Amino acid sequence: MSTQSIVPAPSTEHRILRRAEVEAKTGFKRAHIYNLMKDGKFPKAMRLGVRAVGWDSVEIEQWIADRRNERA
Repeated sequence: MSTQSIVPAPSTEHRILRRAEVEAKTGFKRAHIYNLMKDGKFPKAMRLGVRAVGWDSVEIEQWIADRRNERA
Protein backbone atom coordinates (compact mmCIF):
# COMPACT_ATOMS: atom_id res chain seq x y z
CA MET A 1 0.00 0.00 0.00
CA SER A 2 1.39 3.39 -1.01
CA THR A 3 1.67 6.23 1.48
CA GLN A 4 1.66 8.93 -1.20
CA SER A 5 -1.11 11.48 -0.97
CA ILE A 6 -3.48 11.75 -3.88
CA VAL A 7 -3.58 15.17 -5.49
CA PRO A 8 -6.77 15.85 -7.45
CA ALA A 9 -6.28 16.70 -11.11
CA PRO A 10 -6.90 20.33 -11.98
CA SER A 11 -10.19 21.12 -13.62
CA THR A 12 -10.01 21.07 -17.42
CA GLU A 13 -13.33 22.83 -17.93
CA HIS A 14 -12.80 25.88 -20.10
CA ARG A 15 -14.60 28.95 -18.77
CA ILE A 16 -14.14 32.59 -19.54
CA LEU A 17 -12.93 34.48 -16.49
CA ARG A 18 -13.57 38.19 -16.23
CA ARG A 19 -10.94 40.53 -14.80
CA ALA A 20 -12.29 40.58 -11.24
CA GLU A 21 -12.06 36.79 -11.02
CA VAL A 22 -8.53 36.76 -12.50
CA GLU A 23 -7.53 39.41 -9.95
CA ALA A 24 -8.99 37.28 -7.15
CA LYS A 25 -7.22 34.11 -8.34
CA THR A 26 -3.81 35.74 -8.85
CA GLY A 27 -3.83 38.46 -6.20
CA PHE A 28 -2.73 40.95 -8.88
CA LYS A 29 -4.46 44.18 -9.79
CA ARG A 30 -5.43 45.28 -13.28
CA ALA A 31 -2.30 47.28 -14.10
CA HIS A 32 0.06 44.47 -13.10
CA ILE A 33 -1.90 41.87 -15.08
CA TYR A 34 -1.77 44.05 -18.20
CA ASN A 35 1.96 44.74 -17.71
CA LEU A 36 2.65 41.01 -17.44
CA MET A 37 0.56 40.38 -20.58
CA LYS A 38 2.51 43.08 -22.44
CA ASP A 39 5.79 41.40 -21.42
CA GLY A 40 4.51 37.97 -22.53
CA LYS A 41 4.53 36.65 -18.95
CA PHE A 42 0.77 36.18 -18.50
CA PRO A 43 -1.95 34.61 -20.67
CA LYS A 44 -3.44 36.99 -23.21
CA ALA A 45 -7.00 38.18 -22.73
CA MET A 46 -9.55 37.49 -25.45
CA ARG A 47 -11.86 40.18 -26.73
CA LEU A 48 -15.49 39.47 -25.80
CA GLY A 49 -17.01 42.71 -26.98
CA VAL A 50 -16.25 46.36 -27.54
CA ARG A 51 -15.36 46.97 -23.89
CA ALA A 52 -15.12 43.46 -22.49
CA VAL A 53 -12.27 40.95 -22.25
CA GLY A 54 -11.88 37.59 -20.57
CA TRP A 55 -9.28 34.92 -19.97
CA ASP A 56 -9.43 31.16 -20.55
CA SER A 57 -9.74 29.54 -17.11
CA VAL A 58 -7.48 26.64 -18.07
CA GLU A 59 -4.71 29.02 -19.16
CA ILE A 60 -4.97 30.93 -15.89
CA GLU A 61 -4.96 27.75 -13.78
CA GLN A 62 -1.91 26.48 -15.72
CA TRP A 63 -0.13 29.80 -15.22
CA ILE A 64 -0.77 29.58 -11.46
CA ALA A 65 0.44 25.95 -11.38
CA ASP A 66 3.62 26.92 -13.25
CA ARG A 67 4.34 29.62 -10.65
CA ARG A 68 3.88 27.04 -7.86
CA ASN A 69 6.24 24.63 -9.61
CA GLU A 70 8.90 27.34 -9.99
CA ARG A 71 9.17 27.82 -6.25
CA ALA A 72 9.54 24.11 -5.49
